[in-house]
Amino acid sequence: MSVPNLNRKLVLEEAVRSADSMGGVVETWTALGDIWASIDAQGGAERLIGGIMLPVTKFKIITRSAPYGAASRPRPEQRFVEAGRVFDILAVAEMDGAAQYLEIWAEEGRS
Repeated sequence: MSVPNLNRKLVLEEAVRSADSMGGVVETWTALGDIWASIDAQGGAERLIGGIMLPVTKFKIITRSAPYGAASRPRPEQRFVEAGRVFDILAVAEMDGAAQYLEIWAEEGRS
């Protein structure tokens, strides 16, 4: 296995939901930290989102590994942000047998 080129600085974010004054919920995003990664586009499609056809691009993102339960280990329902771009995390798995890297599947354009 070749060593990935982790040349993109991403911000890992997590949703925080709180009650609003009208009985609803407000969702805000809080930064958990910076993670260096490589990003490769894997294809795209159009999806009906909110009644509008929008482009959605799939990405494979590689990062250094982190133990299960660590705040630095990405998980589904979190997202990465880079210069205004948002990558919604769909799945996370070890990339190699030595568990040195994580392979993260994400989509841009869903949110």
